[in-house]
Amino acid sequence: MLKVAIVILNWNGRKYLEKFLPSVVNYSDPDISGIFVADNSSEDDSLEFLSENYPDIKQILLKKNYGFAEGYNRALDQIEADYFLLLNSDIEVTENWLHAMIEVMDSSPLIAGVSPKILAYDSKEFFEHAGAGGGFIDKYGYAFCRGRIFDTVENDYGQYNKSIDVFWTTGACMMVRSGLFKLTGGFDADFFAHFEEIDYCWRLKNRGYRFVFTANSHVFHVGGGTLHSSNPWKTYLNYRNNLSCMYKNLPPDILSKTVFIRLVLDGISSLRFLWKFKFGDFFAVIKAHFHFYSAIPRLRKFRASELQFVNRKFHKEMYPGNLVKEYFISKKISFSALKWSPERN
Repeated sequence: MLKVAIVILNWNGRKYLEKFLPSVVNYSDPDISGIFVADNSSEDDSLEFLSENYPDIKQILLKKNYGFAEGYNRALDQIEADYFLLLNSDIEVTENWLHAMIEVMDSSPLIAGVSPKILAYDSKEFFEHAGAGGGFIDKYGYAFCRGRIFDTVENDYGQYNKSIDVFWTTGACMMVRSGLFKLTGGFDADFFAHFEEIDYCWRLKNRGYRFVFTANSHVFHVGGGTLHSSNPWKTYLNYRNNLSCMYKNLPPDILSKTVFIRLVLDGISSLRFLWKFKFGDFFAVIKAHFHFYSAIPRLRKFRASELQFVNRKFHKEMYPGNLVKEYFISKKISFSALKWSPERN
């Protein structure tokens, strides 16, 4: 059986496969890893390109565009390996990227996942939004990273080169234990895309597992290759899935209060979109809220099945403050400005 299955989920991404597959092939060890491309029913010539230029790369053909979450669930269900490495098609990998992550995973059975440093492909001296120097979350469910808070990304000058435990690892490039992925049902398919990896990490952290950022591996990410940040559909997914993630995973004693405060903050955020004449995003937030309310019966059933795990206390990798207040009012726009470290909690 393979040590690592590198799985790239593709949807109309021929230009990214052509540009970035060479680095994956060149810097992956064929003795321990295999490369798979799972195709979400692309309408471009991705498959023809793969067949002509990379006949040794295994193709997994999905019947329709299942999105990131269910697309990976269906693809990984067909693969056997010790570790799955989920990799976006718009990522350039570097020498030793793979072995550094394997080393982390091999170091402890309690480590459920690991991600490398994520840098911007077009501005390589900067962190990239999706993962940066390791992912965290505040007490109201706002995700952030060492090197990126909201839309502000930092220049990388080695300030976050320490490998540490994190709250979440990025779906852009994350290695996970195949057994745990299949045991827990993988990603929540209802999320479609966005925040599914944070939900996955949170569920496993509630079970006592760890997620790690390693600075000994780094990759370069284009970002927004499939869905640009300015797209209201992305706004909808982020707001809806964020609320669902919180409802599924927060301890019972703080669930109602925390979700209520988050709903209020989302309302303020929607007014900010309105003030900026971003009407599509404004209505996307409203739509996300109504769809979240309609999903509560399903989410409640999930909580009931996981109650023995969601009773766990506040995770030390969860920032105890209000990130919105820190960023927009106190103007703390960098991770170091928060003067907080999960290692001190």
